[in-house]
Amino acid sequence: MREFSGILRGGGEAIHGVLPCSFQGFFNISCLSKVLDLPPENLIKSISAVPVSKKRRVADFQLSIASVTEDNSSDCLAPDLHLQAQKLAERTVLRQVLKDGSEYGVKSELFSTVPKQKALIEFSSPNIAKKFHIGHLRSTIVGNFIANLKVALGHEVIRMNYLGDWGMQFGLLGVGFQLFGNKEKLKTSPLQHLFEVYVQVNKAAEDENTKKLAKDFFRKLEEHDEQTLSLWKQFRDFSIDEYIRIYKRLGVHFDEYSGESFYQEKSKEVLNMLENKGLLQKTIKGTGIVDLSEKKDLSSFSTVMRSDGTSLYITRDLAAAIDRMNKHNCDTMIYVTGKSQSNHFQHLFQILKLMGYDWVERCQHVSFGLVQGMKTRRGEVIFLEDVLNEVRSRMLQNMASTKTTKEIEDPMETAEKVGLAALIIQDFQGLLSSDYQFSWDRALQSRGDTGVFLQYTHARLHSLEQMHGNEQLTDINVACLQEPDAISVLQHLLRYDEVLYRSSQDLQPKHIVSYLLTLRTGLPEPARLCLFQAARSVLANGMKLLGITPVTQM
Repeated sequence: MREFSGILRGGGEAIHGVLPCSFQGFFNISCLSKVLDLPPENLIKSISAVPVSKKRRVADFQLSIASVTEDNSSDCLAPDLHLQAQKLAERTVLRQVLKDGSEYGVKSELFSTVPKQKALIEFSSPNIAKKFHIGHLRSTIVGNFIANLKVALGHEVIRMNYLGDWGMQFGLLGVGFQLFGNKEKLKTSPLQHLFEVYVQVNKAAEDENTKKLAKDFFRKLEEHDEQTLSLWKQFRDFSIDEYIRIYKRLGVHFDEYSGESFYQEKSKEVLNMLENKGLLQKTIKGTGIVDLSEKKDLSSFSTVMRSDGTSLYITRDLAAAIDRMNKHNCDTMIYVTGKSQSNHFQHLFQILKLMGYDWVERCQHVSFGLVQGMKTRRGEVIFLEDVLNEVRSRMLQNMASTKTTKEIEDPMETAEKVGLAALIIQDFQGLLSSDYQFSWDRALQSRGDTGVFLQYTHARLHSLEQMHGNEQLTDINVACLQEPDAISVLQHLLRYDEVLYRSSQDLQPKHIVSYLLTLRTGLPEPARLCLFQAARSVLANGMKLLGITPVTQM
């Protein structure tokens, strides 16, 4: 429910208050009538706009109390009107925030006309045995944010991790493991060991015999050779176990682990469908292509089959999209990957449309830019865990220099949560499609527009609540909240639903980040406990949507 601030006037007296109302470009009388339990006709003549003023105490509208109360006679005493005005003013946003808790903002009228949907979101999607680079971290936290937001708004969400677990590289990896692999290392540190093996075998791949062995290994995979398939399955299973452990540190989970390997057979069906529909063409070299040009002059095409008849990445993606829609019947399907894959998804959606799948209009590619300058003290980032260990280590080092760290129950866990907030906030401050330069120093600053300071603000508000016995306020008197800064915070709290709505429309987290960073800078000192509780509640809600676990000590 959108809230709006106003002055409630009784005679010559004025009580500042904040009343819920719907505001979508105009003042909604019907909503205000529900709040005041009065017919709309009683309000229309009683409300007047207040001219824009630089004075912060001037509100957005004024409402004549005498004209909307039962006793509106001219001889009504001013103290009575003042009391009636104060009673109306006490129906505030604070009461709404504390009452709705985690659902504050998402129950707004802004979302009343938005149908609940079933959304499948594919994100993270690392390639087994290759670098788990910083792009996968971006995909992971962006996809998690989109999923969190949609769940909060009441949509049904399927979180899918589509692993790069098939293709010619696994022929090379299989041969590499036979030459350089160690079964114990595979069990204890699968991602690190497979990467080391992959690096070694790539150096040997210049040898024609190694290339031939790799092709033979992959061919055996495609033919479901038992021994070859068993080794590949070990690669996949050990890797997924490792991923799950790392994702747990991020607070991320998936409903399904899928992968390209699931669609090696179904991709053959896709090729048959393309051929039957007259869409598959053969080049002189024998590769299969689909003409995507408007004039059908092959000025734009997509290769969907190798000359030996085996599938490609896009063929498996076509099979996966069709299978997901058949299985889940989604209202929307969202792919979260780097913008370097924009051309791939453009081709994917074009081919699906040519195949006659109208639901492709409900598919969306949410792209993001590159992160530059992400290095650990040991050098270039290879695995996500390197990043998480680095940010935790740096955060622990920073915390060690403050007196309050000694009082924290679990400094390691706190450093992990605060460090992750630092990574996420720096990543989410701009448009997702933009490249940005990562800076450890900037991300971990304890002041300014950082995740560290957001966490500090939440912990400070929590501490203030504890100082007052952590009591739940049920009888709020807003007369104590007349300071300009307090009113400013109240007005900011009112805008939370608009921010959620905007992010839900363009799937950009920067709107929520900007809102939370502004909320924490506007908190008055000293503020009142009810304002502490409301601000902390909204701050926590927004942080959780972004994938940040709020801390209570710092």
